Amino acid sequence: MGVLAWVMMAIAIWHFTVFLPDRCWAGIIGAFLGCLLGAIAFGLVVNGFSVPGQDDTNILTAMQGIPGAALGYGVFYWIGARQEAAAAHDEDELLAT
Repeated sequence: MGVLAWVMMAIAIWHFTVFLPDRCWAGIIGAFLGCLLGAIAFGLVVNGFSVPGQDDTNILTAMQGIPGAALGYGVFYWIGARQEAAAAHDEDELLAT
């Protein structure tokens, strides 16, 4: 049940990425995967690599997905921005020759 809470929070955070520049690795799908994987990974780490059951799930369990989704999105954004910068650098070198 805890994974469901983390995934739903990740999807909610992902919806707000429409307001950010699209520099994620693999575009909007990369942003979705970054939020999803980050929320699940962070939730597992916080809970000692165990998934909270139905009786252990509360609002704080869902809120554990927020920093994970932000970190996951940040990683995919960083990778995409690096690839974009490298492509622009390669294009500048081609134009200079």
